[in-house]
Amino acid sequence: MFKSSIIKPNRSLAKSCIYALVMLVLSAVAPAAHAQGDAMFTQYWAVPTYYNPAEAGSIDFVRIRGGAKLQWVGIKNAPKSFLGSADMPIKLGKKHRLGVGALFNQESIGLYRNMLVGVQLNYRLNWLKGVWSFGLQPAYYDTKFKGSDVYIPEGDDFHQPDDPELPTRDVSGNAFDLSAGLSYTHKYFTLGISMLHILEPTVTMDGDEGGGDSEGVEFQATLPRMAYFTALGNIPLKNTLFSLQPSLLVRTDFSRFTAEATMRATYNRFLSFGLGYRYKEAVSAMISAEFKNFFIGYAYDYPLSALGKASSGSHEVVIGYNVKLNFGEKNKNKHRSIRIM
Repeated sequence: MFKSSIIKPNRSLAKSCIYALVMLVLSAVAPAAHAQGDAMFTQYWAVPTYYNPAEAGSIDFVRIRGGAKLQWVGIKNAPKSFLGSADMPIKLGKKHRLGVGALFNQESIGLYRNMLVGVQLNYRLNWLKGVWSFGLQPAYYDTKFKGSDVYIPEGDDFHQPDDPELPTRDVSGNAFDLSAGLSYTHKYFTLGISMLHILEPTVTMDGDEGGGDSEGVEFQATLPRMAYFTALGNIPLKNTLFSLQPSLLVRTDFSRFTAEATMRATYNRFLSFGLGYRYKEAVSAMISAEFKNFFIGYAYDYPLSALGKASSGSHEVVIGYNVKLNFGEKNKNKHRSIRIM
């Protein structure tokens, strides 16, 4: 509840950060406001289908992934994100394949509770010494806002307790969502570009009748359109058991952007560790291991903004398992995904 999170400003920088976070969430529930966008997983390279549906079926396994991120630990009602995904290739003739997948994402930020459930389908073909893939992701998007927990502190310059643009009851709604992506995978690198939430769905949120909301006010939230570019590489180091995996993720809603660069080192295709930097937001450290088709990874983010005064950082865990597939013939592209090299 926000009642325990509201702190009068100007007492300290840390409390001001918390107050600013709360005001950001409250201001987001005005009519036709933008809802929370996609979660920023530090181990984005481990959950590729979350950012690009063209990545479904990119390895010859049934790939199962689950992830959780607790952002800005120490700040009450800070974002929490949970992800589940599964994908696999399907052979189509002798040369071409399809990729199919499913995705579940749930997040909470302040008084918002958002959920997205989608299916993925892409077409994959060999061309120009690599594998090209074009994918689509239709999805169901649901959002809830706990208006019954809204608390307006005295002296707030942004809202009044009787502000008709703020729900005073719990409201919810859902909408159809659509995303698309393109990727190219070479032996030593992968490039991807995607557009998520192409239709930028606007959800009209309704609740129980009554509750004191002003008549004629329609509460809405919009899932913002996001474009992503990803680049992942694999650089074997000669005469060693080590390899380097540099990677980059850039995202934009066409009014602002953020970028994240990561460098990982992997030993014997088993243990990897690395560092990352998210532009003006955070630095990160990560470690992961793969053994007998199991994957587990952990990442820690330390904020570079003033939020660092109020939070001890962000924690993220990704786990997964790959189920081996047998297509009845030797796989000529068994290393076409750099994420398992």
